Formats: sequence, structure tokens, C-alpha cells
Amino acid sequence: MQKGILFGSLLTLALGVAQAQKVDTPVAIGVSVAQTGNVALLGQEQVIGAKFAEKFLNARGGINGTPFKLVFQDAGGDENTSINAFQNLINKDKVVGIVGPTLSQQAFAADPIAERAKVPVVGPSNTAKGIPQIGNFIARVSAPIAVVAPNAVRQAVKINPNIKKAAVLYAQNDAFSVSETGTFQETVKKQGIDLATVQKFQTTDTDFTTQVTAVLNANVELVIISGLAADGGNLVKQLRQLGYKGLIVGGNGLNTSNMFPVCQKLCDGVIIAQAYSPAQPSAANQVFVKAYREQYKKDPPQFAAQTYAGVQVMVEALKAIDRKKKISTWDLDDLRVELNKQLLLGKYNTPLGAISFDKEGEVNQKDFYVAQIKMKDAKNGSFVYLK
Repeated sequence: MQKGILFGSLLTLALGVAQAQKVDTPVAIGVSVAQTGNVALLGQEQVIGAKFAEKFLNARGGINGTPFKLVFQDAGGDENTSINAFQNLINKDKVVGIVGPTLSQQAFAADPIAERAKVPVVGPSNTAKGIPQIGNFIARVSAPIAVVAPNAVRQAVKINPNIKKAAVLYAQNDAFSVSETGTFQETVKKQGIDLATVQKFQTTDTDFTTQVTAVLNANVELVIISGLAADGGNLVKQLRQLGYKGLIVGGNGLNTSNMFPVCQKLCDGVIIAQAYSPAQPSAANQVFVKAYREQYKKDPPQFAAQTYAGVQVMVEALKAIDRKKKISTWDLDDLRVELNKQLLLGKYNTPLGAISFDKEGEVNQKDFYVAQIKMKDAKNGSFVYLK
């Protein structure tokens, strides 16, 4: 009996030792954004921002001399793909934390996987209401749409003070768009504008004749679209082709130059609120912009800057931990928990400006912007920031 007890104790001890895993170097940070599917127009910019952060920050010492590596898993454009990506990063790739996914819809599905595994997540573009409240291990560097979106409507009224009626269109199968349209509709009413029609569509739609006809029949001066780059771009295009002449406000899903080939010259004039500007005056941003321009010959877009910031805050939190106890001596599970604590405690000078997190993981950010698309030709254009 005593031998059985002793053997059981030794077996338990052996299993415990086997389960405790030291942190490998280079330290692995997961990135799960949309590389394929109908969300890839946004995810492509996020991949660039993450890879730029890996190269730029490692060249400056990484984690106090210890390099880090980014491990990419494609989050695709739906919930199941993002769930699988998170599971692979946590269980197969053994990452210390995850930057991702691209959509709020995906975050509501995949973030609980990380929460249960006690793996910290930093959302680079998840702006819907309720994201940080998913759990204690969930944070975001993307400011909530309720803070950002109203700026675009106010700018539209500034451009045309005679706006009397507005139409709102949104993708009903996307959690972010549903959350964003609620903010837009509330803002329209607060501005004293009549909400003449609300039209729904799917992110997979390509024909918007029904919705555009309803908008034209409502005789509005302002159209507000909450969707993604592909469907949003097609909607803008069809609105203009069928004769709509008024202002168009696009939501955060249209906040990418990858939309330009979709609506081409008809993208011109679309107004979009921004959580980032290359003109943001902080030293951290100006260094980032200079290096980005040197490599890509253009200004960094918002999704690249936010994803860069997501990687940056993880690396800086790991540096703070490493100064107290070398990263290589940590058990992986313990480091994940400590990383989450340190993330929420830190203050970070990023391309977005100075940011920090509240106790729920919500980003604290001061500066926001509004831009208007100016097209040079059928494929090339830029975001011109408005005052």
C-alpha cells in the first residue's frame, strides 16, 4: 500500500514536472489576423504592421537583448477560423500572448478560448462594445467605436450644415457593424438630423440595388455605411453610379486604402473617422512614420499602426518583466499570467500617442481624427486629414 502511494506521488510529481514548460527563445508572440477571406483587405495591413514591429523592435534590442518572434495563424473571415487559429497559437505554438483577431465578431468567439487558457490577448481592431468585458485576459489598443465614430458625423455636418435627413446602412451579420451603426444612429439623432431610412445588408453581398433605391427615394443629404472594405466599397460605388450626390460617411471597416480598387474614383470624398494619423506629433510616431516610409514608400495606415502598437505593448510589458526576472527562467503558464498583469499596468508611447489600459483592458487614448478620401486616379488615393 505504501509502495502504491509512493509510486502515485512520484508519478504525480513527474507529470507535474512534465507539464511545467520553460519559455523558449526567441520568445513567441502570436498574431491572428485575417490573411484570407473577405476580411483580408483589412488583415493585409495588419500583417504588414506586425512584421514591421518585429523587424523594428528586434533591431532595437527586442526584450532586453532577447529576440522575440511573431507566429502567424490566419484568422480568416469567420468565427470558426479564428477559434482554430487561437487554439493553434495557444496549444501548438506555445505563444506568450496573442495580438488579434481582426473582427469584433471573431473576438467574441475566439477571445473566450484565450481567457480560459489564461493567455493575454490584445485586440488591434476590435472596436465593438463589450470586447474588454469578455474576460480578465482581454485588452485592446483599438479605441471603442462609440468614441471614434461620432467625429465623422460631426465633420459631415461641418462640411454641410444643411443636412436635414440621413440614411444608415449596416452589415447585419457582423458584430462590429451592428455595434457601430448603433453609435452612428444615436449620433445622427443628437445632431438633430432625421433618420430617414435604415437599410441592412450582408458582408458577402455584391448587389445593393434594393438598399440604394431606398436611399435615393428617401432624398437624404447624408449616407452612413457600416460594413467591411469589399462590401462597403461596392456600396459606395453603386450609390454613386445610381445617382447619389450627397456626403458619405464610412465606418471603421472602410478605413483602408485597400478599398480604393473596389470603388475606384467613386471612393472620392468618403469621410471616415480615424484613431490614427501619420501627423500625430509624438516622437514615437514620428520615428515609426519615418521608418515605415523608408520601407514602404507611403504613410502607414491605421490598421498597420494599431497592430504595430499591439505588438509593441506586449514587447514592452515583457521587457518590464524581464528586468525583474529573466524571461528564459519563467514557466510559460506563469509568464502568461504575469504578462497580462504587466500589460494593464504599463504606460506606452506608441504611434497612436501615449496609451494605457484601464483595469478591464480598455485602451486610454487621447487623440482622434477625421479623414476624407481623395482619389488621384482609378486605383490610387490617400486619406486627407481634416481639421
